[in-house]
Amino acid sequence: MKTDLRIAIQGGKASFHDMATRRYFSGSSVELAECHSFRQLCESLVQKKVDMGVMAVENTLVGSILPNYSLLEEYPLYITGETYLRIEQNLMALPGQTIDDIKFIKSHPMALLQCSDFLEAHPHIRSVETFDTAESAREIRQKDQKGVAAIASKMAANRYQLSIIKEDIENLKQNYTRFLVLIRKEEKNGHAGRKASINFRVSHRVGSLVDALNVFRHNNINMTLLQSIPIPGSPNEYAFHVDMEWEQESDFFHAIEQTQTFCKEVTILGIYEAGAIPYDHSVSQQAAAS
Repeated sequence: MKTDLRIAIQGGKASFHDMATRRYFSGSSVELAECHSFRQLCESLVQKKVDMGVMAVENTLVGSILPNYSLLEEYPLYITGETYLRIEQNLMALPGQTIDDIKFIKSHPMALLQCSDFLEAHPHIRSVETFDTAESAREIRQKDQKGVAAIASKMAANRYQLSIIKEDIENLKQNYTRFLVLIRKEEKNGHAGRKASINFRVSHRVGSLVDALNVFRHNNINMTLLQSIPIPGSPNEYAFHVDMEWEQESDFFHAIEQTQTFCKEVTILGIYEAGAIPYDHSVSQQAAAS
C-alpha cells in the first residue's frame, strides 16, 4: 500500500500553504502536518517527523520573508523544488454579517499587509494579527464570533461555512507567493534542474560584493534574486541569498568554484526546476484596461 507523503506546512487546512502543497504534489497522496510557525516547520523536518516541508519565502506585494531566508541558513535543509500560487484574499464572516457589523478583522500579518489599502479604507475596524489565515476563519465558525471577520481564501470560507463579504481585497491582482519545497540536506540525491539558491558571505572591504556578483555575470548566470540577510551579533555584516538560472550546468559549477576567491563561504541551498507563475488572463486584461 502506498504511504502518504507527510508534508509540514505553516498554518492549517485551506490555508495558502495547503493550496500550494496540493498544487505542487498534484496526483500524490499528501498528509499535512500543520505548524504554528516557520521554525516549527523546519524543526519537524529536521527531526524526521515529516518527509518534506513547504515554506513561503516571498510575495509580489510585500516582498521577501526575511526570517525564512535565515532559517534556510540555520537548518540543514535542501531546496528540491518551488511553486507559485496566485493569492486572492477575501473578507469573510458568519452568514448574515455585513461590513457595518465588523469590528475586528484578523489574519496572518502577511495577508493583512497585502490588503492594507482595504484596511485603511475602513479605519473603524481593528486589525488583529494571527498565525494563519485559514485558522482565523475556523475560529470564527468554531467560537461563533459575531462582529469578527477573517481575511483568507475562498477554500477557507467554504470549509468553515463562512460568507464572503468582499472578494479579492488584495492591493493588486498580480499577487503571487513563492513557496519552496524542502527536504533534509542529508537526503539530497544528485542535481536536477537549472535553477539554484545559494548563500554566501563576503569580506568587509570595498568592492567585495561586486567582485562576487561579477563572477556570475561572466559565467552567463542569470541572477533572479539578491537578498541581503543580517547576521545576528555581527553589526554591518550580511549574508547574501542569491537565486540564479543557467543554460549550461558547467557554467554554474564553474562560477561557484570561482566565488571561493571572493567569499568567506558559499553554500548551495538547493538545485531544482524553476516553478512557473500561473498566468491569469483576467488579471492582465484588467491591468491593461486601467
